Amino acid sequence: MPRVRKGAARRQAKKRVFKATKGYRGQTGSQYRMAKEATMRAAVNARVGRRLKKRDYRGLWIIRVNAACRERGMRYSEFINGCKKANIDLNRKMLSEIAIADPAGFDAIAEKVRAAL
Repeated sequence: MPRVRKGAARRQAKKRVFKATKGYRGQTGSQYRMAKEATMRAAVNARVGRRLKKRDYRGLWIIRVNAACRERGMRYSEFINGCKKANIDLNRKMLSEIAIADPAGFDAIAEKVRAAL
C-alpha cells in the first residue's frame, strides 16, 4: 500500500496556526514550529487569565463594599458577619452595585446588619 502524504490537511493546519499568530513579533509569527509553540503558550495563558479575572473582580467588589461600610462606621468583616446572621443572601457583586447605585438601599441593609449584630 502506498504511503499517503498529508497535502491539503497539512496546509489547512498551518493556515490555522498562522492565522492565530497573526501580528506576533519576530519568528513566532512566521516560522511554523515557533508559531505552533506560541499558540499553545497563548492558549494556556488565556486560560490562566480567565481565572485571574474572576479573582480580580472579587477583590474589587470587596474593596467597594469595604469603603461603603467604612462610611457607615462599620468594618467589612463585621458587615459580612452581620449579613450572615441577618440572613441577607446577597453576594459581594450585588452588594457593591447597591453601594454604588443605591446608597439609601445600602443604608437599609447596614441597619439590618447592625441590628443582627
